[in-house]
Amino acid sequence: MDSRARQIPHEMKTMSTPAVQGTESRTFDVGWAREQFPSLKLQVNGQAAAFLDGPAGTQVPRQVIQAIENYFVSANANTCGLFETSRRNDAMIAATRAAMGDFFNCDASEVVFGQNMTTITFALARAIGREWRLGDEIVVTTLDHDANVAPWRALEEKGVLVRQVDIHEEDCMLDLDDLKRKITKKTKLVAVGYASNMVGTINPIAEITKLAHSAGALMFVDAVHFASHGLIDVKALDCDFLACSPYKFFGPHMGTLYGKREHLQRFKPYKVRPATDAIPDCWETGTQVQELIAGIGAAVDYIAELGRHHDSGARGRRAALQAAYRATVPYERTLLTKFLDGLKAIPGVKVYGVTDPKRFAERCATISLRMGEHHPTQIAKFLGDRGIFAWDGNFYAMNLSERLGVEQKGGVLRIGLVHYNTMEEVNRLLKALSEFAAP
Repeated sequence: MDSRARQIPHEMKTMSTPAVQGTESRTFDVGWAREQFPSLKLQVNGQAAAFLDGPAGTQVPRQVIQAIENYFVSANANTCGLFETSRRNDAMIAATRAAMGDFFNCDASEVVFGQNMTTITFALARAIGREWRLGDEIVVTTLDHDANVAPWRALEEKGVLVRQVDIHEEDCMLDLDDLKRKITKKTKLVAVGYASNMVGTINPIAEITKLAHSAGALMFVDAVHFASHGLIDVKALDCDFLACSPYKFFGPHMGTLYGKREHLQRFKPYKVRPATDAIPDCWETGTQVQELIAGIGAAVDYIAELGRHHDSGARGRRAALQAAYRATVPYERTLLTKFLDGLKAIPGVKVYGVTDPKRFAERCATISLRMGEHHPTQIAKFLGDRGIFAWDGNFYAMNLSERLGVEQKGGVLRIGLVHYNTMEEVNRLLKALSEFAAP
């Protein structure tokens, strides 16, 4: 059976329909969500700013700002000291590990902090690659951000062979048949993104993990782009490693890594001699940016608070996180549906990725497009002058940009919708694009 023919249950798409019955709100309260983000009040040329730039980093709620400030006021010290501010810092880091443990659905000892996802992945690849030899193989994909390609390709210096999986160009879905061909008995690791930061494609991670494990390979997941759009459950996925960046899910600029305990203990990271050998600390080189770790915990708690706001019956942080995504996923799809429907009336627009509403469970609300031969930078500037923030270019997904034939044309215009965006902003965007396209 062609892998593109897989049917994924179609979730509720309207703001007025609950995902499940019970104590949940019947509508998504976007007004409440927006009130948590001070930056959304920004004005540009007399107009309210429309932040449609989420894929490059979401805005942060008030809770995150306050947590970072509170760190400097009451816990600004290095770790493991025998005095109050250091003890508070230790407690904060432990609390944030627990929060990320709930976010990933893993034990707190399996959570590693780092500078960003790219740096974490390079360090992990180098550590794992110690054991690999000439002829060993790694599988990467055309769909991925280069942060999940370049660190693994760096091991080609050791004679490791890197195989790259293709896509179906018409819908930008991963070619699972090609993936199956590329995984062999020599495969040591399969590296796949959870969702494409360029075209929004959501990959079937649990299915791919089973394929990797059946060949005796490890599974590494880049969940940076997916984290703000869907619930992560590493236990259900059974992946070996999963990395993400809190600044893509309403937090500060850092990276986090989930690693199965057995792997964190087995592989040996490069580190300074005085550093402990205990996990997960041994994977965190040097002094961490501790004030931002405080912000990570606050970002997770914001999402949990959002969940409790929409489901008063949610008990515990993990349950509240589940409730949050039950509310935000269908809401984001209403925005996506409105935007894609509106684009049909604008001449010359080409959208990359899944456009069939029946298949929206296979993508998130990140849309890349071109408008005839107009350079994406021209469109982005036109929008920016009107207070509408969108990105242009390849967004480090160079393999995909080249595969789609747009790299030499300036890439694409990317619109990123998250739960603090509104239908009014979508209408503003469509009006502006129509004005740009007008003769």
